[in-house]
Amino acid sequence: MKYFKIEEFNCQETGNNQMDKQFLLLLDTLRHKCGFPFVITSGYRDPTHSIEAKKEKPGKHSEGIACDIQVKNGAERFTLIDEALCLGFTGIGIHKDFIHVDTRKTTPVVWVY
Repeated sequence: MKYFKIEEFNCQETGNNQMDKQFLLLLDTLRHKCGFPFVITSGYRDPTHSIEAKKEKPGKHSEGIACDIQVKNGAERFTLIDEALCLGFTGIGIHKDFIHVDTRKTTPVVWVY
């Protein structure tokens, strides 16, 4: 990867990291296309992570095919979402402070927090 260190994606509670290599390569391309630095606020989440453990079934973070990227303003938010859609990311969650991206294999979806 050109823009990231694998440690940036470690589970914040366990330190484990099972990020999907193809996801990380696509994320590297997304970072290049956006042209601004990404701060990863959440990468891999072990199924025992407190957020995942509350769910009926652990989510995309625990599959290693998702991350949350900090955004500072509307221009960054727009660019990130636009480029993510063009590159084929299939899950996009929009929060005022971050954008979730994933590569789910099910029906593509966009949601707000």
